[in-house]
Amino acid sequence: MAGHIPEEKVDEIRKSVDIAEVVGEYVQLKRQGRNYFGLCPFHGENTPSFSVSSDKQIFHCFGCGKGGNVYSFLMEIEGYSFLQAVRRVADKTGHSLPEQFNETPVQQTDPEAQSILDAHEWMTKLYHHMLRNSKEGKNALQYLLERGFTEETIQKYHLGFSPTSPDFVATFLEKKGFHPQTMVKAGLLNANEKGEYFDRFRGRIMFPLRNHLGKTVAFAGRSLGDQEPKYLNSPETELFQKGRLLFNFDLARSSIRKSKTMVLFEGYADVLSADQAGIRNGVATMGTSISETQAQLIKRYADRVIVCYDGDSAGMTAASKAAKLLKQTGCQTNVARLPEGLDPDDYIKKFGGDRFEREVIEASDPYTSFIINFLRRNYNLQLEGDRIAYIEKVLQEIAQLERAIEREHYLKALAEEFQMSIDTLKSEVEKLKAQKSNANLLQTYERRPQHNVPVKRSSTHRKLLPAFHNAERKLIANMLKNPVIADKVQEELGGAFNISEHQVIVTHLYAYYEDGHEPNVSQFIERLEDQSLKDLVIQLTMSSGMDEEMSDQEISDYLHRIRSENTDRNDIKSLEAEQKKAEQHNDPIKAAEIAMEILRRKQELKNTH
Repeated sequence: MAGHIPEEKVDEIRKSVDIAEVVGEYVQLKRQGRNYFGLCPFHGENTPSFSVSSDKQIFHCFGCGKGGNVYSFLMEIEGYSFLQAVRRVADKTGHSLPEQFNETPVQQTDPEAQSILDAHEWMTKLYHHMLRNSKEGKNALQYLLERGFTEETIQKYHLGFSPTSPDFVATFLEKKGFHPQTMVKAGLLNANEKGEYFDRFRGRIMFPLRNHLGKTVAFAGRSLGDQEPKYLNSPETELFQKGRLLFNFDLARSSIRKSKTMVLFEGYADVLSADQAGIRNGVATMGTSISETQAQLIKRYADRVIVCYDGDSAGMTAASKAAKLLKQTGCQTNVARLPEGLDPDDYIKKFGGDRFEREVIEASDPYTSFIINFLRRNYNLQLEGDRIAYIEKVLQEIAQLERAIEREHYLKALAEEFQMSIDTLKSEVEKLKAQKSNANLLQTYERRPQHNVPVKRSSTHRKLLPAFHNAERKLIANMLKNPVIADKVQEELGGAFNISEHQVIVTHLYAYYEDGHEPNVSQFIERLEDQSLKDLVIQLTMSSGMDEEMSDQEISDYLHRIRSENTDRNDIKSLEAEQKKAEQHNDPIKAAEIAMEILRRKQELKNTH
């Protein structure tokens, strides 16, 4: 629903944007006929089943069933509230919202979660203030400036300092009305056995860790001296899960969208240095290896990702794992090379941002080139056994390449280096590809259900529906695009549909037309609060065959089928009431006769529909 923003304004903003343009910022779309298709961003798939209609201004996935309009899409993919989605589209199209909606509040579904968010916002301000204005913070500020971080960067990222006094933060939070136990749960405070509360991050430089909406949900504290560990992160909470967030993603997102390229770093300082050097599309993992969730997030926004980790052995090993995972998700993956012992931050400080961009980022190796060189570290190529083992490993990588031209390129290089016949190498690659293909077929066969095992089918559109059910679906699909048909159905049938979801939809649809609205599915679904009903309406609208015009005879046939089902169901209900009455009057013979009649009527229904 539109909330407190006038419905006319919500509709005006929605109509001013092409949904395909918005969805296209997240999904690679290809036009097929009147619609666009791509890989669904809401579930993993290899064959495009995600459809976007510019005519109807809606999207629908035939795989997972999700659907809706431009607002629904943004709410689902970004986690926005309805007002945030409206504001996002308004910003894109240059529309202004009423002043009271310029600051959209965070959705408050959980008071404790909201309290934790508020506390993190206060702590971001306090830590930053302590860095800039306190005596204790002077050393930390000096350290950051000497490391090459500018005043602008310190301000932009709200870097801070946590005071050394054990109870300073605890007292501050208590005065602001936050419960100490909740703050322990949030990871801002620790508690000892005596029940005393104290700051988790005492004496550290503070990096706020923000979610993808720009809200601080955790902190990373870096020690200034010999304090261990060097980096101390907030513990995981419902709001902060390291494997689901990327550092700086909220600020880098617009640059990533424009360039379709993301640079993945290992450390927060690397991101900040790169940003100062003009590389605005850099993000970092939260102190852990990249997760599948993070890889999927990267794939959703970027066609190409450059992994830029430390130049030492540990950094290259981590880079190979990250690159492999990103490659598997379908990203075009490159890996940057840094001199041994240097991390990106060190390199930028030593050689400057221009050289870093030119000689590290732009000169990064494609995944296969990187992995071939990386594998060398594990073998002594002077030894015959190691050479053969290395070549076999490289051939396994080459066999995974889809493009023949790429396979040819790397096989030629391998043949030249080791003075081998390229035909022999090609033959080995073909064997490996055949083995992989057979393994995939075996997996598919093993996953296939056995003949004697019943298979549950949860999705309505995958099973054969009764005739009356199809009649109701087809009628609603046509009612959504033609108010004349809706009027006829309302007059002859009203809300007497047999499926409860259909009853709710037509009730809202009658009211929608009575309010003077024209047929517009994208606008109509805003009246439905239940997401499953929205998905069903979109599914009906996008299903094949639903665009065909319906004749008067077809409408009459469908109405007759629905009424017959309704009558039969009512008759059975009456018989069931009679059966109950006979049982109550202790008349088992009559009850048995009625039971037989009920079974006969139900069997007839089953055979007919």
